[in-house]
Amino acid sequence: MATKTEKAAPKAAKTTTKPEAKAAPAKAAKPAAAKAAGTKPNALQQPLKPSAELGAIVGTSPLARGEVVSKVWDYIKKNNLQNPQNKREIVADDKLKKVFGKDKCSMFEMNKHLAAHLKA
Repeated sequence: MATKTEKAAPKAAKTTTKPEAKAAPAKAAKPAAAKAAGTKPNALQQPLKPSAELGAIVGTSPLARGEVVSKVWDYIKKNNLQNPQNKREIVADDKLKKVFGKDKCSMFEMNKHLAAHLKA
């Protein structure tokens, strides 16, 4: 059993050196042009044709789903169609009623209604 003096005695200072950071091996970069040329656009980038009702808001030319949502939000903000007490709720005007099928819609269910008006 060790005595108190042995426990309290300072230990010999260890000389520690930090290991030097090793350089990570460089990964071979794939050319972006070759990757883009051989792949098909994913579902969010696929151009879709809007219905006549949705076309009154976003235009009739084929658009990617993200662009459609962006244009609908631009329309909502331009025409001040968000409920002031609950910004997540959209109060539909005549054009949006045709798309949503009801007077009010939450921003979370808006995409469900828009998907019904987009075709490949």
